[in-house]
Amino acid sequence: MGKGPGARPRRGAVVHAGAWWVWALGLGVGASRTTNPLLLGLLVAAAGYVVATHRSSAPWARSYTAFAKLALAVLVVRLVFAVVLGSPIPGTHVLVTLPEVPLPHWAQGIRLGGRVTAESLVFALYDGLKLATLLICVGAANALANPARLLKSLPGALYEIGVAVVVALTFAPNLIADVQRLRAARRLRGRPDRGVRGLLQVGLPVLEGALERSVALAAAMDARGYGRTAAVPVAVRRTTAALTLGGLLGVCAGTYGLLTAEGGTYGLPVLGAGVVAALAGLRLGGRRSPRTRYRPDPWNARAWLVAGSGAAVAALLALAAARDPAALHPGVVPLTAPALPLWPAAAVLLALLPALVVPKEPS
Repeated sequence: MGKGPGARPRRGAVVHAGAWWVWALGLGVGASRTTNPLLLGLLVAAAGYVVATHRSSAPWARSYTAFAKLALAVLVVRLVFAVVLGSPIPGTHVLVTLPEVPLPHWAQGIRLGGRVTAESLVFALYDGLKLATLLICVGAANALANPARLLKSLPGALYEIGVAVVVALTFAPNLIADVQRLRAARRLRGRPDRGVRGLLQVGLPVLEGALERSVALAAAMDARGYGRTAAVPVAVRRTTAALTLGGLLGVCAGTYGLLTAEGGTYGLPVLGAGVVAALAGLRLGGRRSPRTRYRPDPWNARAWLVAGSGAAVAALLALAAARDPAALHPGVVPLTAPALPLWPAAAVLLALLPALVVPKEPS
């Protein structure tokens, strides 16, 4: 007999939601180490292919399109800023000369209008494409990682925060699904579903459904003992707070070091120390929130391969940026076509490993 649409996939085929986030963040770290449009295009293509073949039909999985549109909007805004506000990049290939608006003396260094050169536009394109790729990677993680399963894997100390985040992430998809369902019902009844009148007549049932869902969620959370804490000694609470706060600060400082060229030497050690301290604090903090997990998702071999492929992309592109920065950061003065470095491109192709080792979602 075949499985229904709501059936749970085989436990051996389930990939831990955290593995998808590690994979996507690895791609994002790799994107932050280069402005080569060819490498960034490979990263976007790899992330898009994995999402297209492995995302489910759940409402939260449709967020990838929204992130792609947001990335395109960011790229366009970056180019518009380069045209209107100018760029510090010198250039000789003048494309157009806009009327320049005179500014007061206290606004020195800022100009409106003036010459628009090809060099400044190409520099803005490279810069905007890097940020757009980061958004694409985050969108891939949102489309592939089930937020409910990710909540299961959070430490007990972060359970309340995780529930709030998951509820916030699922609010918009559920709202969109309600609007689509009500508009389809109105079309079947021959009633208008567009314009101000249609919006007003759809809005009240949507609000009513959101309130009913909120009441049902509150009742379910109360029945499961949400928010109840256990007694913990004062010394343990203070140690937990110190370890967690210090660890998170270390993670922020280490991540900043990895994302900047100047902090590459201290970034990895500080990040490692921060992760160890934060994990120790979360482990101690979990004593305040005793709870059980029903059928937790295992971190199996597929999860290691998925997470490892993303980490490998980040590490290899960081190494390439340190050894051959000119290949990963092509210049725009003089204006030349970017070249595709071979072994960094091969490293980016490791991001396609999840497409080979993870079973596809059943249609």
